[in-house]
Amino acid sequence: MTTARPALRLLALLVLLALGLAAAGLAAGSEGWSWAWLRGLPVLAGLGTGATERELAAAAEAAAEAANEWDLVAAIRAPRTLGALLAGGLLGLAGALAQGLFRNPLADPYLLGSAAGAGLGVVLVLAAGGALGHHIGLANAGALLRVGLVGAAFIGALLGVALTLLLARGAGRPLVLLLAGVVVGILLSSVSELLTLVSPEALRGKQIFMLGTTSFLGWPSSAVMAAVLALAAALAWRCARALDALVLGEASASSLGLPLPRLRLLLVALMALATGTAVAQAGLVAFVGLVAPHIVRRMVVVTHGPLLLLSALAGGVLLLAADVAARSLLAPQELPVGLLTAVLGGLYLLQLLRRRQGVL
Repeated sequence: MTTARPALRLLALLVLLALGLAAAGLAAGSEGWSWAWLRGLPVLAGLGTGATERELAAAAEAAAEAANEWDLVAAIRAPRTLGALLAGGLLGLAGALAQGLFRNPLADPYLLGSAAGAGLGVVLVLAAGGALGHHIGLANAGALLRVGLVGAAFIGALLGVALTLLLARGAGRPLVLLLAGVVVGILLSSVSELLTLVSPEALRGKQIFMLGTTSFLGWPSSAVMAAVLALAAALAWRCARALDALVLGEASASSLGLPLPRLRLLLVALMALATGTAVAQAGLVAFVGLVAPHIVRRMVVVTHGPLLLLSALAGGVLLLAADVAARSLLAPQELPVGLLTAVLGGLYLLQLLRRRQGVL
């Protein structure tokens, strides 16, 4: 009971923050904040039977403006807001899984080569699209690019993790797995850089992907991320007791009869699925998966079951806040959302370092 109440309070706080940021996300546009989509119906409802022709014309104009604004909200702002929340949730969940699996609070979802693999997949498609544009026309090549980038990033992320598992010969040795992930990340990043030298037209698209963006999130991508998040969260919840046992050490976990190699493989697969889906839709958003579990642990002390779910919600709140800020700070220009999360995450970790070491 003593740990349940703080966890419920944190859950309520995160839900309230998510709702408030969602409302802000519906209002934040390219020309600043606008609540016109809420004003049309109240204006019409407030008119009496004796309204003048001028009042009726003004009310109709306000209703038309609200209708146009509502179309914009439904088509662009609402799916983008929901997509940012879901992408952050996937990264927060993957970060909590990574930190529990490696028993390291500095582990993040990109450690096993998923980021480098996704980046390589994007560069390959961009380079291929540039080459095809000379033969099938730029319009057709652009359509292929829009379809292929998401799939290439997702497949690249999964292949990067698979290559890490192959190099480490399974997930049985966490330290070897971690080192293999570093090697694979360096190798795939080098290949990606080489391709950008051969095909310079892929460089701009790669930069947008590497900085992270929520600009292209729509209803289909939100539906995909919602389905993957629901599946990954359910499976992660079932593995929570195994993560609790791993905190005691591998010997203690083995003595409890847990099949550690299979559990580690399942956890790595869940990390790859969650990370690959988020990266494919929103690019490489930095620090969300690392910072979200830290924030939860600083506020409450819970087992891995609640920690995983709270980290997912905290990650969604963090990315949604960064998305609203990215749209609002320099409107009508838009900042890369990954740039904001990197700055905020770095400042948070710096503050954490100062508190623990007492340095200036």
